[in-house]
Amino acid sequence: MQKKELKTKKVKSSQKTKEKEVVKKTSPLEISVFNLKGEEESKINLPKEIFTAKSNLKSIAQYIRIYLANQRQGTASTKTRGEVNGSTKKIYRQKGTGRARHGDIKAPIFVGGGVVGGPKPRDYRLSFPKKQKKQVLFSVLTYQLKAGNIFALTKDALQVNPKTKVISDFLKKMKIYSQKIIFVLPKMEKNPFVLASRNLPKISFSDPQSLNAFKLLNNEKIIFIESSLPILEEHFLKN
Repeated sequence: MQKKELKTKKVKSSQKTKEKEVVKKTSPLEISVFNLKGEEESKINLPKEIFTAKSNLKSIAQYIRIYLANQRQGTASTKTRGEVNGSTKKIYRQKGTGRARHGDIKAPIFVGGGVVGGPKPRDYRLSFPKKQKKQVLFSVLTYQLKAGNIFALTKDALQVNPKTKVISDFLKKMKIYSQKIIFVLPKMEKNPFVLASRNLPKISFSDPQSLNAFKLLNNEKIIFIESSLPILEEHFLKN
């Protein structure tokens, strides 16, 4: 009897775990879709492959270090004593003056002379694997979603009356006016929404293809235009 009871318990527990797994698989990832009046109009599902990624802090830190290094121009340059314009004549005689021995005025010890060990033009660029870059992007999107920093705007927002007050009123209603915000647009173009938003402080724009982990971490809120989410999924999952 005891063996039968144990077997039935095991079967029930396995069924429960399977049910939980099914619930996990079928439970959709959703974000709210708002209109410019600040009213929630609907919900939209998000792709699991992008918004349920595991976070790897070491990879994120490495990516940011490489990203910032790649922004450096590397054009800083100083002149050595051989490159400075000036006379090569010995400035005074070697002995008898009571002063230290010197050659020409271009020596590094003099003001306007050459620089020792100064910077020269160089390339600071570092490489980062494409797959790892994509994983870092997904993990940052997942983190921002869990933190409640991602929501969407309706497609109609792109055809808004191009007045800054419309967007500023929307941000005030959402209580995010003073925060750094990135709007993810289907295309980077001069549309009425961009014209209405670009004069506001702390506002930036991006298309889905140009998103990167640094942009996402550098902003407090990420607002997708509803029609940009399918483009994000197609670009990063199907390519």
